[in-house]
Amino acid sequence: MAWDTERTKRLLLEAARAEFAEYGIAGARVDRIAAKAGVNKERIYGYFGNKEKLFNVVLVGAMTELADQVRPGEGPIGEYVGRVFDFHRRDPALLRLLMFEALHHGDALVDQDPRRAAWYEDAVGALAGSRGCTTEEAGRLLITLVGLGAWPIAVPQLARLVLGARGRRPTRR
Repeated sequence: MAWDTERTKRLLLEAARAEFAEYGIAGARVDRIAAKAGVNKERIYGYFGNKEKLFNVVLVGAMTELADQVRPGEGPIGEYVGRVFDFHRRDPALLRLLMFEALHHGDALVDQDPRRAAWYEDAVGALAGSRGCTTEEAGRLLITLVGLGAWPIAVPQLARLVLGARGRRPTRR
């Protein structure tokens, strides 16, 4: 019977995304990822090289999902913040992956994929074009808008502290 490489990679990436989002780069275990995917852990090394490279692939995949679904500069600013919030509320894995990247690497990027930086440059450009501001102003605006949409999901305890009991319900955040 032929081995389905693409299916195996997909299963490994799904398992790795859950593992990294739960435990971070340092806490994730290759054994658990392989077990969740139902494959031998040697497949991870064969397909991805090592745990760091696997994290890179997972993070780029999650960033690509965000880039495909949430574009700044389209529509009113409030709607953009809502799209960011809804994206992360549906699946907070990307936020967790980004936080673990920052904990592990500081302000350095785990990946050297130029698409990630290019997406943000395009996002800043689109926002500058739609708002009639400089790219520097648009960059500051983008980080503020992303923070407004993502922070209540990233730190729900802060939303609860600020909003009281209402802060427990995502629709109130």
